[in-house]
Amino acid sequence: MTRAAREPRRGAHAAARKDDVIQIRASAETKAILNRAALLRGQKLSEFMLDSARRRAEETILDQRSFFLAPDAHERFLAMLDAPAKPTKKLRTRMSRKPSWER
Repeated sequence: MTRAAREPRRGAHAAARKDDVIQIRASAETKAILNRAALLRGQKLSEFMLDSARRRAEETILDQRSFFLAPDAHERFLAMLDAPAKPTKKLRTRMSRKPSWER
């Protein structure tokens, strides 16, 4: 695959200067799987690994949102979680519609 064909698959972070080194050890089986996946994407092994690891890291960080509440607000929040409001007719109607990307 040509370099031009690979360009659209790279993330915006690919053009940033890379001056730090990350080293890892892997079994031959793991390396073979990673090499195969990189080849299918038209990427070098290091590009594929870095893109994949970065995506997973961003997902992990986004999944770990923290927020803080005063004790009384925390109790009200827990009560809402324990006894959610029943869906309204308007909500049930909206949830039964086909999404705009499927129309």
